[in-house]
Amino acid sequence: MSDPKHFDSPRGRRLAYHLTPGAGPLIVFLGGLKSDMEGTKAVHLEAWARQSGRAFLRFDYSGHGLSSGTFEEGCIGDWSEDTFDILNALTTGPVLPVGSSMGGWQALLLSRRMADRVIGMVTIAAAPDFTEDGYWASFSETQKAQIETEGQIEIPSDYMEPYIITRRMIEDGRDKLVLRKPLFLDFPVRCLQGTADTAVSTQTAIRLLEHAQSPDMRLLLVKDADHRFSDGPCLGLIDAAVEEVLALAAS
Repeated sequence: MSDPKHFDSPRGRRLAYHLTPGAGPLIVFLGGLKSDMEGTKAVHLEAWARQSGRAFLRFDYSGHGLSSGTFEEGCIGDWSEDTFDILNALTTGPVLPVGSSMGGWQALLLSRRMADRVIGMVTIAAAPDFTEDGYWASFSETQKAQIETEGQIEIPSDYMEPYIITRRMIEDGRDKLVLRKPLFLDFPVRCLQGTADTAVSTQTAIRLLEHAQSPDMRLLLVKDADHRFSDGPCLGLIDAAVEEVLALAAS
């Protein structure tokens, strides 16, 4: 595996990335909260893109993986800026975002910011608005008071060390919500969701499906698949979803 390259964003962040040349549309993998570009799905999709002769980008948001900054400093808006900045600087032409968990929210934000370039979307356990509907809604009054007075709170994770959730992340997330007002996705969308996911519920996936306005949007529920969605059959479903959206975008 080659060493990553680095992009210095106009906001002073140094983002690590791997960019694979190939035919467009460019496929960009948008990872989840506290995940990085070395995850199973990102690396698998890169290998698939190489084999298929497709352009592909994976990168680490600031405060993630090999990029600059710390996780606790970041928020949804910062990572949205990272996504826009690296795509805007390093790539041209049509884009197909593949967003996993928080990356699904990032893909939806990107579709607004790059409406002229996004030609389709694939989401995997998408978690739009999770800072409000997941974290804040589940906090006790004591926890809410703590985050207001101390500026942060520690919560456990089923998948890694505890998360530090900051007041800035909660407040910034409220400015980036996508399920409270019309959400226009004028391209094909394929959403994948495991029924054994303990981080993102099937209700969240259905809510996104029902809320968004799209000419061709489908949700596939996979029985007993968990949040990682990264075993062999699940990876095959991701490949198939990407291939389908690419074919539809080209037709």
